[in-house]
Amino acid sequence: MAIKKILVVDDSPTERHVMKTLLTGNGYEVITAESGEEGIAKAKSELPDLILMDIVMPGLNGYQATRTLTRNEATRNIPIIVFTTKDQETDKIWGLRQGAQDYLVKPVNGQELLAKIAVL
Repeated sequence: MAIKKILVVDDSPTERHVMKTLLTGNGYEVITAESGEEGIAKAKSELPDLILMDIVMPGLNGYQATRTLTRNEATRNIPIIVFTTKDQETDKIWGLRQGAQDYLVKPVNGQELLAKIAVL
């Protein structure tokens, strides 16, 4: 499946801007959400081809949002890549157990992220 539309879920306006700039500059359509709750709502309404999910957010965190999305009939087939400051091996294992396809630690290397998107 060719990735065209990407949902970036992050509570940091700076991170959302950096990711949107990188991705739109490489031809992707980008939608953003600033919370886990908003990310779930936008995933259901927009049905993106990929979701980039932060973990540390107020309210519903990225683990909870990922678990919700991967267990929902409408969104379960949308791949999720976690991108977060949480860099412990246990964090990565937990993120993948929630249904994430991949796990990247911030600051994310743009070329590495684009390469991972290209193989999806």
